[in-house]
Amino acid sequence: MANYNRKDHLYKQAKADGYRSRAAFKLLELNQKYKFLTRGAKVFDLGSWPGGWIQVAKEKVGAKGLVVGIDLQELEPFSDSNVKLIHGDIRDEECLQAAKELAEGDFDVVISDMSAKLTGIKTADQAASVGLAELGLWVSQQLLKPGGVYVAKVFKGGEVEEFVKTLRPIFDKVQRTELKSTRKTSKEFYIVGIGIKQSAKF
Repeated sequence: MANYNRKDHLYKQAKADGYRSRAAFKLLELNQKYKFLTRGAKVFDLGSWPGGWIQVAKEKVGAKGLVVGIDLQELEPFSDSNVKLIHGDIRDEECLQAAKELAEGDFDVVISDMSAKLTGIKTADQAASVGLAELGLWVSQQLLKPGGVYVAKVFKGGEVEEFVKTLRPIFDKVQRTELKSTRKTSKEFYIVGIGIKQSAKF
């Protein structure tokens, strides 16, 4: 079994920098590469707990931007005026409507670092990750403005290829990337859909 060190150097760096999780460095790395978090942008963060991605996003979009986070688990509140939180399930119509109302329209970016509880069974965990990415896509087709960006985490496996094929007619460009900030024992990577097409929106 591969050696797993929960408190690795990025865990310690996150604590030192005031981030709620080491996952903050993943979003920083993704944004450095794809530049989707811009000043004034409206960002929807799926599966926000504990809030590391919200922290990065709010810094990047600035006071004139907006970050709305949702999670089944209640997050510790943020004092920032550009951060709004929804405690609930995005599959519920009320939560989806609440997100739209907070944005006063559509979002520029939907980001998702969602992960189901891991079983250790490779095929089951991989299928679950694709299921969550598909949920994120469904949300994106309802909440993103034309030209918007969708970022999702998945685990390597056969079903991912089919999911990528699903994305290609929906976005102008689809990229996949492995991150230096991902733990070496992890099989995760990220898919970035750039430029959602008007025709693909619900």
